[in-house]
Order: sequence, then structure tokens, then C-alpha cells
Amino acid sequence: MSEVLIVAGGEKGPAASLKAAIAQSNPLTQVNICGVSELNSGAISPGDALVCPLTLDLPENLVFPAQDVFRFCGNVSAARDRVAQELLFPVGEGNFWLPVVLTAKGPLYAEAIGAAASKQSGALSYSQPVHLSDLWRQQLYELAYGLLNLLNAPPTTYLMQFGFLGERICFDRLWPFPAAPAIASVGVQLPDLFLCHWYCLTNQPIYDIQICSAVT
Repeated sequence: MSEVLIVAGGEKGPAASLKAAIAQSNPLTQVNICGVSELNSGAISPGDALVCPLTLDLPENLVFPAQDVFRFCGNVSAARDRVAQELLFPVGEGNFWLPVVLTAKGPLYAEAIGAAASKQSGALSYSQPVHLSDLWRQQLYELAYGLLNLLNAPPTTYLMQFGFLGERICFDRLWPFPAAPAIASVGVQLPDLFLCHWYCLTNQPIYDIQICSAVT
């Protein structure tokens, strides 16, 4: 792959992390980052580049793999209704994320990510791993597998946002790319979620996902 166009959202951290991951894996690949406004204005054209969106706010005429999945993820209320009706899971809001690295051979589930708000600024900070009971892990894996199968989702890195209702997991929403919480994996998980995303998009094998031994 000689050229990549990363379409960034409001948070620039994920785009920078993905660009660094691509440089690590394919140093000769030219990587450009643009905002949605630049696509809408015609200031930038994807041309023959591999388009890697890191936002759900995309132009209707932008052609890229997984468009249908992005549309599903962008309509949160409809996505929750479908999960409740077809997968029979409760829905609600949550500040936890299950990373699912969907390879061509099947899903790999990474350690969960959590968020806490700063007492001073109110800004969210993310941390990985969040240790969960086996019961909650089983529910998460069942929900994630059923959802991605329902969507006939293509290989990429997904973040399934979730919360808790008593002893049950509740579905919040699905992100079809490594969104801001994925930054918690950099320096913590091998390979990190941005490198996993690039491997999935370029059909490179991922055999295992591990938390660095130095992380407790």
C-alpha cells in the first residue's frame, strides 16, 4: 500500500497514533491526515489512497470498505434497538469498551478499557486493562460475536462500548475503528489497537494480543 488517507474526527490523538502505527509497519507508505471539512470542500480527494476513517461523521459520497457498518454505528438509537430485539441484550449507557480485533480468521478479544473523569477539568482519561469477572467476559464475548456476525462485519478493530445493569452487560454503542479510548493501549498492549487496525485493513496476520508484562 503506497498511500493512505486517514479521515480524522474532532480528536486528533487517534489519527496521530494510527499514522505512527503505519510508519512502524510500513515505513515507505505515504500517510496523509485530513478532516471531514476538507473532504466536503473538495480540498482533498482520496484518489487511489486507502481511506481509513476515524470518525462517523463522513460525507455521503465517500466510498470505502465497511460503509454499511459505519451507518449502523452512526445511528446509536437504531443500533440499540436492533441489539435489544435481535440479540436480546439490555441497552444503556456505559464508560467501558471491549476492543475486538476482527481478523480474517476470526475475532481476538483484548482487555477492556475504562474511563474516569478528571476532578479538575472533567476530561476523560482512559486506562487498560480493566479486570472483569469471567461471567461478564462471557457476556461481552457473546454480545460482540453476535453483533459482528449480525452485521457481517469486515476485518478491522472495533470498540464495543458497554455498561452494567446489575449482573448483566448492557450495550451502549459500537465504534468501527480505534476511537479515542484505544489510545490507552499504546505502550500497554502488544500489538496496540492502532497497529491491530492497520494489520486488519491490510490483511496481515495477528496471532496473539498481550498486555505488557510491566503493566499490572
